[in-house]
Amino acid sequence: MIEVRNLYKRYHGPFGGDWVLKDVNFTIPDNVSVGLLGRNGAGKSTLLRIIGGMDSPDKGTVNRDCRVSWPIGLGGGFQGSMTGRQNVKFVARIHGGGDRIPEIISRVQDFAEIGKAFDQPVKTYSSGMRSRLAFGLSLAFDFDVYLSDEATAVGDAAFKAKATKAFKDRVGKASIVMVSHQIGMLKDLCQAGVWINNGTATWFDDINEAINSYHKSIGK
Repeated sequence: MIEVRNLYKRYHGPFGGDWVLKDVNFTIPDNVSVGLLGRNGAGKSTLLRIIGGMDSPDKGTVNRDCRVSWPIGLGGGFQGSMTGRQNVKFVARIHGGGDRIPEIISRVQDFAEIGKAFDQPVKTYSSGMRSRLAFGLSLAFDFDVYLSDEATAVGDAAFKAKATKAFKDRVGKASIVMVSHQIGMLKDLCQAGVWINNGTATWFDDINEAINSYHKSIGK
């Protein structure tokens, strides 16, 4: 279960900054997959990073009693001067996979499909290559909740299909909190939804109701 309580977030610039998220409250039950919907810039990726612990709220709390992945699709968090292989080995050690390092490296290398770049510094990667590496690395661990930020939009058609299948294979074993503009994907993988609008978040037990509210807000 993940509980988001009285959460506020804004980014401070030289002239201040408006609240990106304002008094956000909801609870994600165990084994429930959730789609995050909203206009571009609504705060979906910000909320996902906060849930994953990659960013911090200005006020409020996120309580997790489960293992949560980093946001797949963002492709951040890697050490640029290290190769893909070295990054994978480093993350595996941090997450307690020390005795499985060769297996984890092999799985990530096969899934990411970045060829010789796997042994080149990550700072030379395109954003898509970083995302592929992050996707493969996340799937190499058994998290209770996987966070996805447009992860299935990365790469060519074959890789997108591979990424989508990887998520579908995890339904029933783990849950997903997903940001995606692919409405069909949200309907396939998510039961509930959170609609983010003007900094506030509305929870829907039914993903279709969340999608309807989002569509009304953009005039569809």
